Amino acid sequence: MADIRFRPLWPGLLAGALLVTGAAGLAVCRPAAVGAEQVAAAAIEQQIRSAMANPLRTEQQRARDTYRHPLETLTFFGLRPEMTVVELWPGGGWYTTILAPVVAERGRLVVTNFDANGPKESGMTRSARALNERLASDPKTYGKVQTVLIAPPDNLTLGPDNSADLVLTFRNIHNWAAAGYEDKVYAAAFKVLKKGGTFGVEEHRARPGVSVAESIKTGYMPEDYVIKKIEAAGFKLASKSEINANPRDTRDHVGGVWTLPPTLSQGEKDREKYLAIGESDRMTLKFTKP
Repeated sequence: MADIRFRPLWPGLLAGALLVTGAAGLAVCRPAAVGAEQVAAAAIEQQIRSAMANPLRTEQQRARDTYRHPLETLTFFGLRPEMTVVELWPGGGWYTTILAPVVAERGRLVVTNFDANGPKESGMTRSARALNERLASDPKTYGKVQTVLIAPPDNLTLGPDNSADLVLTFRNIHNWAAAGYEDKVYAAAFKVLKKGGTFGVEEHRARPGVSVAESIKTGYMPEDYVIKKIEAAGFKLASKSEINANPRDTRDHVGGVWTLPPTLSQGEKDREKYLAIGESDRMTLKFTKP
C-alpha cells in the first residue's frame, strides 16, 4: 500500500512527446520518459480540466477547487473516460458536474438518488428533487447521467453485480455512520464493482485518539476506523494520499466540521478565522476489490 501525493502531469508533456530526427527528417522517435501511458494520462487530465472549465459551474463551485483538488483527486482514483462510474450520495452535484462530461461519450455515470415523491417534510425528498432539477437543467452536461433510486437502509442496490469500474464517495461516511448503515453501503459498493474495480473515498478526518462515538458528532471520522470498516467488507486498501489534507484545520471546532466553509454554521462569529482555515482536513483513500 503506497502513501503518495499526486502531482498532475506538467503542461509541456505533450508538446515534447514527439521529436523529429534523422538525415531525411522523417524518422520519428519518442523520448524514453514519455511512453504511451504518459500520453494517455495527459489526455485524461485534459478531459478533466475541460470539465472543470464547464461554464455551467458557478463561481461558488469553482471556489471550492482550491480545497477539493478535483483534478488530482480524480486522477488518483484512476478515472478514465471509458469507465462505468457510480457516485454515491452526490448531494448538490458538485462532483457530478465534473464527472459527467468525462465519461459521457465512452463510459457511463450513475448517481444515487432518493424518492422525489416521498414525504414533503423529508430531507431526502428535498434532496432528491434538487438533484433531479439539476440533472434536468442542462441536457448537454447531464443528459446521459443515469440515476438509481435507493432507500437506505433497506434498499441499497447500486446496479447489476460486477458492473462498475469505479465507485466514488465524497464526504458522506460520517452520515452513514451516524445513521447506522455504513456497513451496508460498503457491502453494496463491493457488490456492484467488477473484480479489480476501485472504491474511492474522501472523508473528513478526525484527530488521532478521538473515539468514533465522539467524532461522528463532529462530522469527522477516524481514518484507521474507516479503513478497518471498508476492508471488513472485502476491499483492500491500495493507496492513500494527502491530496486533500489541510494542516490548518485543528478539527476541534465547537460546531464540528460545519463550522468551516462552505457551511460556516457559526455565521459571522469568527468568520474570517474559519475562512482562513478553509475546508476540512480530509483523508483520500483508494480501495480495490480483489
